[in-house]
Amino acid sequence: MEQDIKQVAVFNAPIQKVWEKVTTSESIASWFMPNDFELKEGHEFHLQSPFGPSSCKVLKIDAPNELVFSWDTEGWVVSFLLKELESDQTEFTLIHSGWKNAEDLIGKANEKTSIIRDRMAGGWISIVNERLRNTVES
Repeated sequence: MEQDIKQVAVFNAPIQKVWEKVTTSESIASWFMPNDFELKEGHEFHLQSPFGPSSCKVLKIDAPNELVFSWDTEGWVVSFLLKELESDQTEFTLIHSGWKNAEDLIGKANEKTSIIRDRMAGGWISIVNERLRNTVES
């Protein structure tokens, strides 16, 4: 099994603002992908990925500290964990789990899990540290 992807960043924004930017369809589209997300446990939605629409489902909501959803059909689970810090700062942790064995093929991309995982790990770095940061700190 490939290791989870984990990205941690501290944003200069209060937790409620960060929560709003990671839990509304419009905001998620501004820093991640177009979607039809709704903040409701059990809600099935789609992310418009470069490989086409990906089916997702909201698995857990613990406002304003945790949002967990499944992503696509590969068994991936994405978690957003928020922790309030002093001085109106928020620690944001992204965990992308559910990776299969390194040599297994990812269907839509038709590439090995290890290649897709490495590519996505790099993508999450810029998504969290640049795109999401710009969204929550503006």
